[in-house]
Amino acid sequence: MNDAVDAEPQAGPVFFDRRELDQILRVYGRMVASGEWRDYAMIGHRDVAEFAVFRRSGDAPVYRIEKRPSLRLKQGQWAVIGEGGMVLKRGRDLPQVLRVFDSRRFTVVE
Repeated sequence: MNDAVDAEPQAGPVFFDRRELDQILRVYGRMVASGEWRDYAMIGHRDVAEFAVFRRSGDAPVYRIEKRPSLRLKQGQWAVIGEGGMVLKRGRDLPQVLRVFDSRRFTVVE
């Protein structure tokens, strides 16, 4: 593939494909089973797809998993963003970025 062709923006909204959504929902299911998360929302915008996670319905999202294809050749198209808008992990590989939620490497502080 040519990098110049890959850098062109896609027409229509950005969204997750089946494999990506499967990986995200696996992490979501694990966190729901542990009692940390309760709800989620998915949004596809023109330049970004978001998977937002909530502790309770109606609250602000605790975490957002973002896919920005325009950054795939730069700093990576995947990012996990915390409550205050702080980027917790960014990269090119979704499984690597989702490791921020591994229980042995991440704990929720209240």
